[in-house]
Amino acid sequence: MAIPRLVLDTNVCLDLIVFSDPRVAALRDALRAGEAVAVTRADCREEWLRVLRYPRLGLDDAGQRRHADTFDTFVTCLDDVTPVDVRLPRCKDRDDQKFLELALQARAAALLTRDDDLLALARRTRRDGLFDILVPEAWTAGAAPAA
Repeated sequence: MAIPRLVLDTNVCLDLIVFSDPRVAALRDALRAGEAVAVTRADCREEWLRVLRYPRLGLDDAGQRRHADTFDTFVTCLDDVTPVDVRLPRCKDRDDQKFLELALQARAAALLTRDDDLLALARRTRRDGLFDILVPEAWTAGAAPAA
């Protein structure tokens, strides 16, 4: 069975890396065990680095570097993501469209998010046979197909 590729939006990465949210513990375990692979691309990684600098997170330079390094341990940055000629649904939040594009380009099994605008598109992407859009707990509970 193929190891599923996952796209994690920035808020899921915060839960996973900065907050150590227990709701994503099973996801963390799956990534560490190699049961899934999280992927990103340059613009999504840049958003992650920008969010780490948000004052409300209270991270100093060392904390930002530590969390950036942890991200790079958990998430593989794809250098050669080529556009795919498939029409994707449009997300209300333009900043989130890149996660849909990445999921399609990377042939991801799922995009994991807590974002309501992205979750609202789940039926369409599933219906079109593209990828699932789920909260992390639903994926780890086995609600998503493995490949």
